Amino acid sequence: MSLKEKVVQGALCKCQFGTAPDKLVVLSHKKWYANDHEAKEKLIATTKDIGVPFQNKTFGSCAKSNNNPCVPNITKWDGFYEKEKYDPPGGYIILKDSKATCAIAGTPCVEIIKSGQTGQPGKQNLKNADKELQANVNPLVNMSDLESIDPYEFLNAN
Repeated sequence: MSLKEKVVQGALCKCQFGTAPDKLVVLSHKKWYANDHEAKEKLIATTKDIGVPFQNKTFGSCAKSNNNPCVPNITKWDGFYEKEKYDPPGGYIILKDSKATCAIAGTPCVEIIKSGQTGQPGKQNLKNADKELQANVNPLVNMSDLESIDPYEFLNAN
């Protein structure tokens, strides 16, 4: 699983037969989180997230349905991480390169464009940052000020 990101709620998905992306919504559980400091937003997506686990419940118009509105119906996920299973719901972790099969297309046609994870720096990241480089990249940010505070407090304050 090296360098493969776990997919979380909010991941951006696209169907190869649709015209618009949609965000993944984890419906299978409310227990397991990744890359979420407060454990309240980024639920880990599993192979049990089937049916219509999408925010807008559509990928636009569907080429497989004569360009009528898409109504996705995920029947299974392929390319998941078989060594890590979450119970409940009893599903395996979906990875960024996993694909979902839609009942309309009958093939693995739904792909993940963005995993939904975002990087959040910790105190050690700020201490290890090259001060001169950061001054050039972020001239309005004083790195010395950032080292003295919790980066999560800083991020939430802005």
